[in-house]
Amino acid sequence: MTTSSQQSPGSGISAALAWANRIGARIPLVNAPMGGVAGGRLAAAVTAAGGLGMIGMGSAGSVRALEQELPHLRGVTGPFGIGLVDWVVAGQPGLLEAAIEARPALISVSFGDDLGWAARVADAGIVPATQVYSGPDARRAQDAGIGVLVARGVQGGGHGAVNAPLLPLLDEVLAVASVPVLAAGGIGAPRELAVVLRAGASGGWLGTCLAACSESLLPEAGRRALLAASGADTVLTRAYDVGMELPWPTRFPARVLRTGFTDRWTGREDELAADSAARHALTAALDANDPAVTPIDAGEGVGLVTVVEPVAHVLGRLWSGVVDPGAG
Repeated sequence: MTTSSQQSPGSGISAALAWANRIGARIPLVNAPMGGVAGGRLAAAVTAAGGLGMIGMGSAGSVRALEQELPHLRGVTGPFGIGLVDWVVAGQPGLLEAAIEARPALISVSFGDDLGWAARVADAGIVPATQVYSGPDARRAQDAGIGVLVARGVQGGGHGAVNAPLLPLLDEVLAVASVPVLAAGGIGAPRELAVVLRAGASGGWLGTCLAACSESLLPEAGRRALLAASGADTVLTRAYDVGMELPWPTRFPARVLRTGFTDRWTGREDELAADSAARHALTAALDANDPAVTPIDAGEGVGLVTVVEPVAHVLGRLWSGVVDPGAG
């Protein structure tokens, strides 16, 4: 265990609050920019609750999609961020520029090897961030000018490298980090948030625990699926990316809720790539919004999601449970 993991609870909270204040937030909580979930309404709700709200573009990101979500943040006091996917930025001319022009406090671009975008973001006075999965990842990102590292453990929902669980990864990243590090992957309760702050994280990067909130873009069927699921109902798979012919790098499978489709094709992605009939059937089912087939990103903490409620309630419960664990 590194010395970063030996801070007192109070020092961890104070350091995290100091980072939040530097970026303009009141509490050190950031929503993960989940594609298809974290739209402008969710981002605005996170910011209004004192955190840093992130708009997520995901696989379907575009300039037009971003422009549709930004108006939700008008009139909201506090910082916001925009999260992009590397290969989507490469295929959508103008998307990074549109994100910069929106003047967020933070822009994250993840899932790629070229970090040249970071200098453009920093030159605009915006903090560049990216997900990292190891100490070497963290060093390389820092060397490229990344200002915030997101240490994403394998427990997290959605796309990510198959790496270490969050706490060992967080220690590895903190051991080399000279910039703030946010912790991501399976944080859904105050005790988990308190542990990562005590370890030295500057804040929590929250995904699944906010995905079913009333402000998210998730369809009603997706919310019901999350509420009914447990951590054992998630699976790491590339089946949907292959079936939908999305160019996600193979090192970034997605953790999603299990479906009949994942049961059939996980581990058989090469066969799926050659089976046009199966891919067409998936497309038809997705077009019909078939809840038995639709992919729902979910981390291993999904069992803690038991009710649809406003973002402010979730963040308030998490943060109050950290600063006053004896309350209630």
